[in-house]
Amino acid sequence: MVKAAKLSQIAAGVALVLGAAVAHADGEKAQVIHWWTSGGESAAIKEFADAYNKAGGVWVDQAIAGGEQARAAAINRIIGGDPPTAAQFNTSKQFHDIIDQGLLNNVDDVATKENWDKILPQPVIDSIKVKGHWYAAPVDIHMPAWFFYSKPAFQKAGITSEPKSYDELMTDLGKLKAAGITGLALGGQPWQEKLTFDAVLADVGGTDLYLKVYRDKDIAAASSPAFKNVLAQYKKLHDYVDAGSPGRNWNDATALVIQGKAGVQIMGDWAKGEFIAAKQQPGKDYGCLPGFGPKAPYIVAGDVFVFPKTDNADAVKAQHLLATVMTSPGPQVAFSAKKGSIPIRTDVDESKLDVCAQMGIAAMKDKSRQLPNAEMLVAPDLNGALQDVITNFWNKNESVDDAQKAFVSAMKGA
Repeated sequence: MVKAAKLSQIAAGVALVLGAAVAHADGEKAQVIHWWTSGGESAAIKEFADAYNKAGGVWVDQAIAGGEQARAAAINRIIGGDPPTAAQFNTSKQFHDIIDQGLLNNVDDVATKENWDKILPQPVIDSIKVKGHWYAAPVDIHMPAWFFYSKPAFQKAGITSEPKSYDELMTDLGKLKAAGITGLALGGQPWQEKLTFDAVLADVGGTDLYLKVYRDKDIAAASSPAFKNVLAQYKKLHDYVDAGSPGRNWNDATALVIQGKAGVQIMGDWAKGEFIAAKQQPGKDYGCLPGFGPKAPYIVAGDVFVFPKTDNADAVKAQHLLATVMTSPGPQVAFSAKKGSIPIRTDVDESKLDVCAQMGIAAMKDKSRQLPNAEMLVAPDLNGALQDVITNFWNKNESVDDAQKAFVSAMKGA
């Protein structure tokens, strides 16, 4: 019979072993907050999770529906002293305040080892490299102003070729409406309305006007006839949305195009994840246009993961492993193929990506087409104020002149 003292010693030994194992597992664990919850998004983020687990980590998924909600939850946990290992933000100025407050770790070691200075496009570098340090790992490049269209809907409406200009797009929307098909599938949420406006600003107003307004905060440009025309063209789109638009989620709008119930959606290339999940193929079931013409502006947006401040060596190790895995060529291609984005780096096998992604990669190689998204150029407060102006204009019986005055007023008040 084993004496009680011996049992106690064995129990203590087992506890020490288990404790060490738990500590080791905890050190490898990475709590990752993100907002990717739709079908296509969930499939994409799983590629990163699987790659991280294969690299020796333990991915703890903490999905929170809605970008604003997920970012708020991450910030609350960081401030409250219970930070996640990593948290998703957009490639923008959204996380610059918490950099300024000293609440993020940098990943300089990973960035140096992986040559981020050389492989990343400048708009992305400008967002994540602050005061000489790298504070986020970019995971994708999205272009938020793609024009997706349903080939069956176009066929039903008698449209035989894709639009080659914004004027042709408007003509096609009219044909769709006449055929009893919703012309524009739009989720009536403020961010989607602003996204649509920025697409019109880039494609109708052009690169120079876009940059004067957002980068230079040029009041004269925002007060110009050219900008007034952009507002007018934007509001014309309202004639082609359906009554169910207000409050609709973006992926539900994409579903209307997938089902052939709507002809066109102006949305980021993350929408391709929904087409992929529905087993639809670009060029066969739907078409994609990154603007009109070979020199159309290609708005650069995307997502990053930031790494909350911690001195815990295991947590820092997990952060560096996440940054390395997420930005590596293999996971980048696997993620992009399901997310609808293009990789952040050019040294990848493009053949594994669809024709839309290949169009995007080709566009990104022409630096003259790269156009930073508004949130890269505008502070969050001003972006929010401008978004309010646009959504009011879209949803209310407001004149173009009044909308222009409100936009200029918001710029002056920033």
